[in-house]
Amino acid sequence: MADSFGADAFAPRQVAARVALGGVAKARLPLASQCLLGVLAGAFIGLGAMMFTLVAADPGLGFATGRLLGGVVFSLGLILVSVAGAELFTGNNLIAMAWASGHVGSGELLRNWVVVCAANLFGAAGLAVLVWLSGHAGAGDGAVATAAIRIATTKAALPWHEAFFRGVLCNVLVCMAVWLTMAGRSVTDKVLAIVFPVTAFVAAGFEHSIANMYFFPLAMLLGAPLGVAEMLHNLVPVIAGNLVGGSVLVAGFYWAIYLRPSVSHDGTAPPPR
Repeated sequence: MADSFGADAFAPRQVAARVALGGVAKARLPLASQCLLGVLAGAFIGLGAMMFTLVAADPGLGFATGRLLGGVVFSLGLILVSVAGAELFTGNNLIAMAWASGHVGSGELLRNWVVVCAANLFGAAGLAVLVWLSGHAGAGDGAVATAAIRIATTKAALPWHEAFFRGVLCNVLVCMAVWLTMAGRSVTDKVLAIVFPVTAFVAAGFEHSIANMYFFPLAMLLGAPLGVAEMLHNLVPVIAGNLVGGSVLVAGFYWAIYLRPSVSHDGTAPPPR
């Protein structure tokens, strides 16, 4: 495309077209690639969650300072996903734009979401096992382990409706971060685009389903009185909320603004099938 040259950010209409085209590519990745890239994304988000836990373990930080700093370091996860390359369920909710435009079918959409979410769980839980085996949780005279158990226990106690709406708000910000990375042309652009939305959702205490797939297994390994039932009590409403926030409130709105058939087409995206 002619707009692929230069240093200026892509315009919002161009971003919409790029997200739709990218959704087609994501939906049609071979199964093995979806699985392996999904495992990587789960581990990458787990690394961000690990860093957040380290910050949360410092009692000397004030509430707002700790949350803001925790959000900054948690950004590592989405930076790795976006720059290094991986398939993240929450970001892939934007494939809904390609589906709404008729570029991918419902089966392709659901296959991607289910496969990638399961692979993310494997990657995040696998990282939790590695972190546990490494003895990292013993850092700070056990302060990291205490923080990890506190984080997961607090999440398990959330009422269903709060977990759902925190999931909605989280993925609005995550998908806006992904959207902004599609406007950039350099690694620096992508990093800066990610840090502020991700810091905002972490500082506000919203719920990211894939991060929780790291927090709960680690806390269980550390002896927290939690099990699969408590984990699902959190993950089910959070995943549902993430889906609504990403696929409806971000993908749906931008599709209606830029890509629905009644909007004049500028040739930057393929016509619907």
